[in-house]
Amino acid sequence: MTLFRHLSHEVKQYLIVTGNYWAFTLTDGALRMLVVLYFHQLGYSPLSIAMLFLFYEFFGVVTNLIGGWLGARLGLNRTMNIGLAIQIVALLMLTMPSEWLSVFYVMLAQALSGIAKDLNKMSAKSAIKSLVAQDEEGTLFKWVAILTGSKNTLKGIGFFLGGLLLTTIGFKGAMLLMASALTLVWLYSLYALQGELGRAKNKPKFTDIFSKSAAINTLSAARLFLFAARDVWFVVALPVYLSQAFHWDHWWVGGFIALWIIGYGIVQTFAPRLLKRKTQTMNTNTAYWAFALVLIPLLIAIAINGNWYPLPILIAGLLIFGFLFAINSSLHSYLIVSLANADGVSLDVGFYYMANAMGRLLGTVLSGWVFQQYGIEACLLVSSCFIAIAGLISLNLPDREQSTNQ
Repeated sequence: MTLFRHLSHEVKQYLIVTGNYWAFTLTDGALRMLVVLYFHQLGYSPLSIAMLFLFYEFFGVVTNLIGGWLGARLGLNRTMNIGLAIQIVALLMLTMPSEWLSVFYVMLAQALSGIAKDLNKMSAKSAIKSLVAQDEEGTLFKWVAILTGSKNTLKGIGFFLGGLLLTTIGFKGAMLLMASALTLVWLYSLYALQGELGRAKNKPKFTDIFSKSAAINTLSAARLFLFAARDVWFVVALPVYLSQAFHWDHWWVGGFIALWIIGYGIVQTFAPRLLKRKTQTMNTNTAYWAFALVLIPLLIAIAINGNWYPLPILIAGLLIFGFLFAINSSLHSYLIVSLANADGVSLDVGFYYMANAMGRLLGTVLSGWVFQQYGIEACLLVSSCFIAIAGLISLNLPDREQSTNQ
C-alpha cells in the first residue's frame, strides 16, 4: 500500500481500471466454461448450447454501440461500475433452482452478462487513451498490450476455474462464490475510480455513435471477420469435439482451453517487444499477420478429415494459431486506441468493439450450427475464409507509419 501511495495519479487509475477488468474477466471466463460444460452435461445439443450465447453476443453489439456514447457523456468510471453491477445480477440469476434454468431464462442471464462484459471492456480500453500522453505511442502500445494480454491470461484461468468449480461446488455454488467476490471489487471501484475519467468536453449527440473515420471503419470490419474466424470453431465446436472424439472430461477440456488462452494472453502482453522492430505501414503490418494465420485452420481440417494424427496436429495447430492470433489481436487493440479521437475516445472504441461483438456473434452461432451439421472440419474451413477476408480488408487501411518503440 505504501508503494501504491507513491505512484502517479495516472498509474493509480490505470491499476484500478486493470484490477476491475481482471476481476470481471475471471468471472466471465468461468461463466462461459460453466455454461458450456454444464448444459452439455445435461444433454443439450451443440446448436442449443450456442444459442445460449446468442443474447450474450447480440447485446454485446448493442452495448458497444451505445456504451461508447454513454462513456463519453457520463465518464468511463460510471460505465465500468455499471458493468460490474450488471454482471453480479447475471450471476445471481443463475443461482435459481435447476428447474428454472430453461434455455430462454439462461439466455436472458447471458444477455445481462454480455452487456456487462462489453461495458467493462469498452471502459477499460478507452480509459488508457485518457491516461497516456498523446505523443507516447510506445507507452500506449505497451499499456494496451498489458491490459489485453493479462485479460486473456486471466480469462484462460477463468476457463479452468469454471471446470474446477463445476466439479467441486457445482453450478449454483460457483455462481454464488463469483457474485460475492465481484461485489467486493465493485464496492472498492465505486470508492476509488476517478469521476471524470474519459468524459468528453463536448457532450456527443446520439448520432455520433457511428464512426466517421474511414480508418476506424476499415479496422472495425477487419476485426469483425478476425474474431468470427476464431469463435466459429473455438466457442462450441472445439470443447464439444474434444469431449466427443477423445472422451475428455470437464477437467481436461477446461484445463486445456484455459492453458491455451493463458498462453495466448502472454503472447499479447509481449507483442510490443515482438513488433518493435517492424517498419511496415499500418496496412501491410496488419494484413501480413492476418495472412500468416490463414493456412493454420485449413491444415488442421485436412489432418482431422484424413484421420492423420488428429489430436497431435490439433494441439500443435492450436498453439501456432494462438500465437499468430494473439499478435493480430494485440496489434488491432493498439491501433483502435491510437486512432481514436482523444476527446470522447469511447465513441470510437465502442464502435470498434461493436464490430468485434458482431464477429463473435456470427462466429458463435456458426460454431454450433456448422459443427452440428458438417463437423469441426467445416468450422475450420470457414475460419480460414474469414481470416482471408480480414486480411484483404486490412489492405485498405491508410498508409501510416506506426511507431512501436518503447
